Amino acid sequence: MATVPAAAQALRILRYLAGQAEPVPAAAIARHLGLPRSTTYHLLDTLRGEGFVTHLDDDRRYGLGVSAFDLASGYSRQAPLARLARVPLAALADRVRHNAHLAVLHGRDVLYVLEERVPGRPPLVTEVGVRLPAHLTASGRALLALLPPEQVRALFPDRGAFVQRTEVGPTSLPALRALLRETRAAGVAAEDGEVTPGFASLGVAIPDHTGHPVAAVAVTFPGADVPTDERELIAEEVRRTARQLGARIHA
Repeated sequence: MATVPAAAQALRILRYLAGQAEPVPAAAIARHLGLPRSTTYHLLDTLRGEGFVTHLDDDRRYGLGVSAFDLASGYSRQAPLARLARVPLAALADRVRHNAHLAVLHGRDVLYVLEERVPGRPPLVTEVGVRLPAHLTASGRALLALLPPEQVRALFPDRGAFVQRTEVGPTSLPALRALLRETRAAGVAAEDGEVTPGFASLGVAIPDHTGHPVAAVAVTFPGADVPTDERELIAEEVRRTARQLGARIHA
């Protein structure tokens, strides 16, 4: 089978970057892949222009860009993720009596791939196919909390990346990093009124066998109607469901 050398080299660069724990210098990429430096820089410039690679100017290093995350989440959507999650998500909604949903990271947004509604509960904006800013949602924060700090930085390079819906939520990378530290410490992500006024959510990420987050499960409820002790019970049920889904994905 005939191959296109430049295309093959670009894919090798993406595969190499995907296997690194943090962004790396161009010289390291060229050395590891055995490519001329000039070719490496040309390919990186092309990949950067298409959004597959991001350049951290201060560090002079390259990492995966938003378009690469789009491809990864596209695979997740095409894989049988929703089929695997449907029964556990329905059971979660039945136990907590609130709407539950499953989301994947899509660039700096989350994309909702499954929703289980409880009869009598109001409809939410988290319908299947809807995208919302990851830094504002419980699902998104749960996913971002498991990413390497460098990848979070690549997704949110400046204040322009921090869109708002209700004038509540992080507006800078330091603020987001503080929220993600809290999320990791608590083992559950939370948001209250940052997506829709009056509604709160709790979410937990589902990692694959390497620890990379592939999806997140969350429950949304009227904030004023659910006291702190009940939220703790909901959080434990969300964790339980995330563990179940993790076991299914690993299998």
